[in-house]
Amino acid sequence: MGVNGASPLRSTVLGVGAYLPQRVVSNKELAARLDTSDEWITERTGIKQRHIAAEGELTSDLGVHAARRALQNAGIDATEVDLIICATSTPDETFPATATRIQARLGINDAIVFDMQAVCSGFIYALATADNFLKVGQAKTALVIGAETFSRILDWEDRGTCVLFGDGAGAVVLRAMPVNGDGRGILSTHLHADGRFHDSLYVDGGPSSTGTVGHLRMEGKEVFRHAVEKLTSVVEEALAANGMTGADIDWLVPHQANKRIIDGMARKLGLGSNRVVITVDHHANTSAASIPLALAEAVDDGRLKPGQVVLLEAIGGGLAWGASVIRW
Repeated sequence: MGVNGASPLRSTVLGVGAYLPQRVVSNKELAARLDTSDEWITERTGIKQRHIAAEGELTSDLGVHAARRALQNAGIDATEVDLIICATSTPDETFPATATRIQARLGINDAIVFDMQAVCSGFIYALATADNFLKVGQAKTALVIGAETFSRILDWEDRGTCVLFGDGAGAVVLRAMPVNGDGRGILSTHLHADGRFHDSLYVDGGPSSTGTVGHLRMEGKEVFRHAVEKLTSVVEEALAANGMTGADIDWLVPHQANKRIIDGMARKLGLGSNRVVITVDHHANTSAASIPLALAEAVDDGRLKPGQVVLLEAIGGGLAWGASVIRW
């Protein structure tokens, strides 16, 4: 039984939505001003292009677009939402939470609203947090958003990092519903972090340390090594928690950072490319936005169907990593 003897609740996905800025920057365009090439970027990352927010286009703007599309897809009114979590590492301001700006634009006057900062794992962390709110009855309908304008924290002279990232937003609508025979909803979430690896991926600035925004700094080989090791571990943990193997997974929807990492995880799970959602080629690494962007694309094109089992996984700065299993 659930809280106070009631039927146990499960967070069910009602809808998804995505938004990418209009401006597209190709590898060829970057190669014209950096010592790099389309072939070099594609071979190492699988990235072909990225979207860049327009001047004056804020993280909250991207988040509002994605949220509205998710609400439309869910078929519900914004006023039904009583929890909003925005996963972002590129907020509009130091405070208040970017989520509150999104809330106001959506016309939601009273809700639990805050930002979640776990970089590329931000969406998984936000999803887990919303799931826990819903399962204990503190909220009924949640809007979980991943929104980033990473272009604002990139060193555009550093070819090792600036080619990897892009801007975008994705959102999902969750609703607490009694566990029933179809088993739909979030089956489990699994979160981890280890701050000893801070120096492998960070931004060299902040209001407390330098008073500046700073730029993203990364030790690529170190991040790659940790990604394979830690994602393998958390995926095994998620499968074991649900009594599953890779054969039970219909879709792997990973954080879209690097196609080589994604391919490696698919091989470990025994999944062919026809069971992996890959979108990194056309929007690069959008940090907390990448998983909901990929989910929205898979729903829009009909690949992801009700009742299928989806495995989400991500790792990012912190280092922080996590996974979630959902029956769609």
